[in-house]
Amino acid sequence: MHRRSLPIRALPSRSRPAGARPARPIPTRAGLATATIALVLAGCASADGDGDGGLRVAVLAASSQNGYNQAVHEGVQQAIDEHDADVEVQLLDGQFDANTQLSQMQNASTSGEYDGVIVVPHDGPSLAAAFPLANDIPVVTVLNPIGPDINEMEPQVEGVVSTVAVPPAEAAARQAEAVAEHCTGIDPCRVVLLVGQLSSPLDVAREEAYREVLEPEDNIEIVATAEGQYDRDESLTAISNVLQSNQDVDVILSNADQQTSGAQIALENAGIDPSEVYLTGGGGTEDAITAVREGTWQADYVNFPVSMGAAAFEQLHAAMTGDDVETWVDADAVGDIEPYVTKEILDEHPDFTGEWNG
Repeated sequence: MHRRSLPIRALPSRSRPAGARPARPIPTRAGLATATIALVLAGCASADGDGDGGLRVAVLAASSQNGYNQAVHEGVQQAIDEHDADVEVQLLDGQFDANTQLSQMQNASTSGEYDGVIVVPHDGPSLAAAFPLANDIPVVTVLNPIGPDINEMEPQVEGVVSTVAVPPAEAAARQAEAVAEHCTGIDPCRVVLLVGQLSSPLDVAREEAYREVLEPEDNIEIVATAEGQYDRDESLTAISNVLQSNQDVDVILSNADQQTSGAQIALENAGIDPSEVYLTGGGGTEDAITAVREGTWQADYVNFPVSMGAAAFEQLHAAMTGDDVETWVDADAVGDIEPYVTKEILDEHPDFTGEWNG
């Protein structure tokens, strides 16, 4: 899995400024309350939490309204519940805005309010401007790295101790390879790319990987690239517009399940049977797993955001308590199933339903 362990020294405890009140934590979609459990830093108390000082962790979501980010937060809470210790978590909303999240990261370091940070970056390259942090607190990043290379999983900036992710180009290429296999014998095979945000480094890497696989194939024609904004309704509108000039679509390749759901509705509204089109998405939502089982979608790239959040907390906990840290956790390996699923694969795992819904 290309992991290596990095010994991290125990960090000194940090107290809040006098008179400061902790902000109210935002609950997850599952209604989980903020956990308070004893994790004690070296020199404060035992690791069993017998002391009276706890830790505060900030979870910086790309968007706290986004189901994927909420699932990561849920995983953090679940991992905390498994530790008999004292940790208070606050979820911060990045509003899908790079400047907002950059400011939140800088404040998390300078305020003295937090002992560690877990972040789902909206823009990993831009967020690198916050590092090195003003105060030495460990940061674990989820879904994509922080730094100039979106496909480099080892920490690229001082202060990031672990990345829980997979190279986005590698994951996108595997999606596109399945499309190319489906297109064998179809000439022309008309493909629509449905990408989240064409200005996002993460999605730029995905679109480039799609094209690197598909464009060399003589029988494949990419007829349109649409922006879905990780939203069903936005994707419904985008694909409806595409279908006005491209009725004979063979494949819709999407990087997000919410977008594929919108594409399915657009096809239905246009009088096209979705099962006649190769529909594939990314995320592994409960709805997507159901759609693949029923044959409405042909495939899905499954993510495990709850398990990823739990893995992120495990690495942050290790950093805060002086244990060895895995600098890269392969996010494709934290779930209970092969991440690239078809109906045949899901039939072999009848109990798998997905870790979240968007």
